[in-house]
Amino acid sequence: MHQTTEIIVAATGASGVPYTIRLLELLTEVPSVSLVHFLATDIASIIAKDESGKSWDEIIGSLKNNSKIIPYENNDFSAPFASGNSSVDAMVIVPCSMKTLAALASGFSSNLILRAADVIVKESKKLIIVPRETPLHLIHLKNMLLLKKTGAVILPAMPAFYFKPHSIADIIDFIVAKILLQLNISHPIIQLWKK
Repeated sequence: MHQTTEIIVAATGASGVPYTIRLLELLTEVPSVSLVHFLATDIASIIAKDESGKSWDEIIGSLKNNSKIIPYENNDFSAPFASGNSSVDAMVIVPCSMKTLAALASGFSSNLILRAADVIVKESKKLIIVPRETPLHLIHLKNMLLLKKTGAVILPAMPAFYFKPHSIADIIDFIVAKILLQLNISHPIIQLWKK
């Protein structure tokens, strides 16, 4: 598989922080991933405390290879990936709130997460959106359809059970493995069907 080397990971205001944490952890383990640019909205920071008991700084500090992770403020438009001239290969928004989804669909770039995603799309690079909302109404679905038409990958946090998970960690890994597959990154947690 082709290895992506520089990735943006963004967390927005929806439940699903364990997905973000696990993705960060696994990306830092992959030798060919050189940098992970990390962003979080203010609401995502509150949710991180609620769901993990830790701040993002504490979460990143606890990861083994955390020197690969560069955190940014969500209003820092001087970040290198705010421009199309950056070396970033892909972006993952996990979890993606419906507010962020709506802003992305309308091209509204009021913060660094939205600007980075806008740049990724305009540069024809991979944008993976992991919505974590249910049920979905028509506006949510239309926004997802519009983003799909622009080339984004819509990867809802919908676990499967055919692999017989034994823990919540197994369910989290299922979704994170799907993200890694979309990034063309090999990792032992990926369980291919019938292999």
